[in-house]
Amino acid sequence: MEFYIDPDIRKSTTLPALFYKSRAIFDQLSEKILLTSWQFVGDLNLLPELSWAYPFMLLEDSLDEPLMLVRDKEDNIYCLSNVCTHRGMFLVDKPGKYRMFSCKYHGRCFNLNGQFRSMPEFREAENFPSEMDNLPSLELGNLGDFLFTSISPNIEFKKVFEPLLERMNWFPFEDLIYNEEGSHVYNIKTHWALYCDNYLEGFHVPFVHPSLNQALDYKEYDTEIFDFCNLQLGIASEGSPVFELPKDSPDYGKGVFAYYWWVFPNMMFNFYTWGVSVNIVEPIDLNNTRVVFKTYLFNDERGNQFSKKDIHDTELEDEEVVERVHIGLQSRLYKHGRFSPSKEKGVHHFHRLLAEALKN
Repeated sequence: MEFYIDPDIRKSTTLPALFYKSRAIFDQLSEKILLTSWQFVGDLNLLPELSWAYPFMLLEDSLDEPLMLVRDKEDNIYCLSNVCTHRGMFLVDKPGKYRMFSCKYHGRCFNLNGQFRSMPEFREAENFPSEMDNLPSLELGNLGDFLFTSISPNIEFKKVFEPLLERMNWFPFEDLIYNEEGSHVYNIKTHWALYCDNYLEGFHVPFVHPSLNQALDYKEYDTEIFDFCNLQLGIASEGSPVFELPKDSPDYGKGVFAYYWWVFPNMMFNFYTWGVSVNIVEPIDLNNTRVVFKTYLFNDERGNQFSKKDIHDTELEDEEVVERVHIGLQSRLYKHGRFSPSKEKGVHHFHRLLAEALKN
């Protein structure tokens, strides 16, 4: 099914309610968008030593792809399939140091770079081993110590992330430390794209987020659009903390409270004076979404500004809204809406990318 979103936001209508209600469309989103997009994996602290492997499931409940991050003894970093190329058995069950990967099913072994090493009882096999006997290796991209991968990327990592990398080139990623206590997983009764819709506009802030609205100067709130990401620039109200920006920053002289970066299709990177909140939107099914909040704090007095309560309260306010909108979109009488040209540029951008990806 194809959708058309007019490039002119002044004329355009939103995606129709059917988009959020159709199981067939939901499945297409996984295969045409999630499968080909870059996804956040974690940070380099997942690989604390040489010869270390970290198994994980990429987008559990949607893509469900078993992978592992590996740091070999020469300090090379890989993202490999965690499935044996013989009969599909899992290779690594838990993080730890490995000399090699040995399948517990039939004994096939691999080097830490994924290359086939040995296999019992295959002396008579012809044209063996071949390239197909090595573990598939995925591309890795990085934003500071943040790692990303894609099963079948249709856009280069640099092209997706370049606006963020350039705008935030002054940001001290190397000073960030993962904070488990400040991180959380939320399960929300809504379509995953609807959660992104809500994130992509500050229009609702005065109506839904009273505390956040006090911290921000709403009249100065703006959205900047790039090819595969966009930025909501949150300007501070009087008395709110602001970044100390270098003179070569395009935002120098502005009182920036937060940089809210969204990266297509399902990732948010929220930069604050205390650190970064990474939000990954993970589809579960048509009516349920898991949102993973990962908190990274500066390892100094700046990190003390972090308030888990503020982040948590804002999230619960958002959840209440998107869950009710999700129910409202089931109405037989609602078809689609219109965009605010001044306040919903980010949502319009998202809908255009979704429509284009489904068409292709």
